[in-house]
Amino acid sequence: MPEENAAEATAAEVTAAEVARLAGVGRAAVSNWRRRHADFPKPVGGTETSPSFSLDEVEHWLRAQGKLAEIPLRERVWQQITAHPGGAVTALVKTGGALLVVRDRPTDWLELTAVSDERMATLLPPVLDQVLGARLGPGHALAETPPGPAVMPLLRAAAELAAEIGARQAFEFLLGRHLDANPRQYTLTPDGLAALMAALAGPAARTVLDPACGTGTLLRAVPGATALHAQDSAPELAALAALRLALNGTPQVRAVAADSLRADAFTQDTVDAVLCHPPFNERGWGHEELAYDPRWEYGFPARTESELAWVQHALAHLREGGTAVLLMPPAVAARRSGRRIRADLLRRGALRAVVALPAGAAPPYGIPLHLWVLRRPAPHAAPPAGLLLIDTAALGADTAQPRSAWPAVHETVQNAWSTYDRTGSVAHVPGVSRVVPVIELLDDDVDLTPARHLPPPAAGGGPAELTAVRERLGETLGRAARLTPPPAEAPAGGTARPPLTTVGELARAGALELHTGTGGGTGSAPVLTEHDVYAGTGPSGTLAPTADEPVLTAPGDVLVPLVGGAAIARVVDDATAGAVPGRGLALLRPDPDALDPWFLAGFLRGTANNRRASSHASTATRLDVRRLRLPRLPLAQQQSYGLRFRALAEFEDALRLAGRLGEQLVQGFHDGLSDGTVTPE
Repeated sequence: MPEENAAEATAAEVTAAEVARLAGVGRAAVSNWRRRHADFPKPVGGTETSPSFSLDEVEHWLRAQGKLAEIPLRERVWQQITAHPGGAVTALVKTGGALLVVRDRPTDWLELTAVSDERMATLLPPVLDQVLGARLGPGHALAETPPGPAVMPLLRAAAELAAEIGARQAFEFLLGRHLDANPRQYTLTPDGLAALMAALAGPAARTVLDPACGTGTLLRAVPGATALHAQDSAPELAALAALRLALNGTPQVRAVAADSLRADAFTQDTVDAVLCHPPFNERGWGHEELAYDPRWEYGFPARTESELAWVQHALAHLREGGTAVLLMPPAVAARRSGRRIRADLLRRGALRAVVALPAGAAPPYGIPLHLWVLRRPAPHAAPPAGLLLIDTAALGADTAQPRSAWPAVHETVQNAWSTYDRTGSVAHVPGVSRVVPVIELLDDDVDLTPARHLPPPAAGGGPAELTAVRERLGETLGRAARLTPPPAEAPAGGTARPPLTTVGELARAGALELHTGTGGGTGSAPVLTEHDVYAGTGPSGTLAPTADEPVLTAPGDVLVPLVGGAAIARVVDDATAGAVPGRGLALLRPDPDALDPWFLAGFLRGTANNRRASSHASTATRLDVRRLRLPRLPLAQQQSYGLRFRALAEFEDALRLAGRLGEQLVQGFHDGLSDGTVTPE
C-alpha cells in the first residue's frame, strides 16, 4: 500500500452533505447558505452537481457565522480518513490495525503515544505485527508498508475516538461512512439477512467459512464461533473484513485475498458452516480451467451456472452434517441448464430447503432473492424424503415498508426450518410453507421455485372472510354516497378571477419550500414513490443508500409527480409523514401562515394548470412545478377552498377503497368457487 508522505500537504475536502453533518443541519440549509452568502467557500473539487469544499475553509466560515463551536471528533477522524493520499481504504486499514492495538494492547498503545510522531512511527510496526499475527495468523492479508509519521495524527485521533465509543464501534462507524459514501462500489448484505443466515446455520457452528466475504457481515453475525475463515478476490475487502472480524470478538480469524473458485485458500479445511453471498450471474468464473475440479461432486456447472459452482464449493468445505446457507438469485431454482445438478442435490439429500425472500431483502432490491440451505450428507445416511419450501413474499407485500416485515420473515423462516430440521416435517401453511416430496420435484424441469409449489389461499380467505369483505364494501359505498359532492353552483356576481401567482414566485418569496425527491439518503426511512402518490397508499419504496441527508415528509407537505401528465397532488398526513420522497416527485412545504396546503394541492390539480406547465418529450410528459399557478387570496379564503378540496379528496379515497374491496370480493368468489371452499348456492 502506498506511503502517505504527502498526507500533511493534502487538504481534506467535504461534500455538501458532510457540511450539513458538521453544522447539524439539513442539506437544504447548506444550499441556502451557498445562495445567500457570497463569502461561503467556493468548491475546490467534485463535480458541478456534487461539489466538494475545503474542510479548513468550511470550518472557518461556520465558526465565523456562529454555526459551529467545534467539529465533532468522529467527523474530524472521518475527514482525515478521506484526505489520506492513498485513499480511504488504505487509511481504514491502517486505522483498523491501530485500533486493534488499542483494544488488545492498551498499555503498549499508551507508551507509543507518549512520544513524537517520528518516534511513534518507528516503535509501532513491531507491536502492530505482533497483534495482527496473534489475531490473524501468519501470512495474514494485512501485510503493508509500515505507517509513516504523517499518518500518526490520524491514528492518535482514531484512538481518542475509541476511548469515547470503543475500538470496535469506532471502526464500524468509519467503515460504515465509507460504505455509505460509495454505495455503487460494494454489494452489501443487510444485517438482518446476515442474522437470519447465521441462525439457519445453527448454534453449533464453531468454525465458519465465507468464501466471498466482502466486508465480513455474514461472519460477524455468527455467535459463539471459535474460528472464522474469510476469502475474497478483492484485497481491500479481505483486509477490511479481517480487521472488522478481529475487532468484533475473540475468534481466530484467517482472511485471504484470492478468487475462491480459482485459488481456494482453504482446500484442506472443513468447517461446521459455510455462509455465502456469492457474486451473481458471473460468466468468467473459471468454467474452462476448472472442468476436472474434484469439487463438482454433483455435476460440472454450465458456464451460465456460476451460482451452482459456489454451492458445490460450499459443500466441499463442510464436515459431515455441516450446514451451508447461500443467498441466490431466483433463476437458479428454475434454469434448465442447472436441472441435473439440482436433481442430484435432491436425490442425495444435500439440498434441504429453499426460501423465497420478499423483494427488498438484499441488493438487487427489486428481485425476491432465495436462500438455499444445504447439508453435507453422511455417506450411508438415507436422504430426507422431502424438501422444505418457504415463500415469505406475502409477508412483505402487506406492509408499506418491506423492511418493517423483516422480524416476521425471520421468525417464519427460522421456526419452519427448526421444526423441519428436528422432525423432517412442518405443518402445511397455504402459500407460505410445506415439505414437498422429492419425487414430486424430480420431473423434466426440477423447478425448485417455492411459489410454484405453494399455491396461495383463496383471495377472499374463505366464506367468513368474504362476508367480512362484503360488509366492509357496503360500508365504504355508503360512505362514498355520503361524501358525494353537492350540486355545482356558478359563482355569484360574474366570473371575475383574482390575480395569479406561480409556485416559483411563492418559493422565492419564502411562502413555501420546494424540494425534488431522490429516494436516497442516510438512515432507514421508507420511500414514498410515484406509484404510492397516484394510488393513495403508504410508502412502499426502499431507501437507496447515499451520503446525502434526506428530506422527510411532514404533515401538510404537498407531493406532485413530475412525469406522466396526470393532474395529481397529494397532501401528506400523519400516516405518510416521515418518508423520503422518491424520484420523480416534487415536495412543496407551504408556510402555514401564508398558504393552506389543501388550497395549494387543489389548485395544482387543475387540468388546464398542468397542461400549461408541462412539456412533452418523445416518450413522456414532464411537469415544471414552478410554473403551476394559483390565485392570490387571503388565508381565510384559501381555507374555505381548502375545506372543499379536502372533502373531494376524502370522496376520492372512498371510491378508491371501494374499488379495491370490490376487486377482492370478485376474485375471492372466483377462487372460492373454483377451489371448492365456496358453494354456488
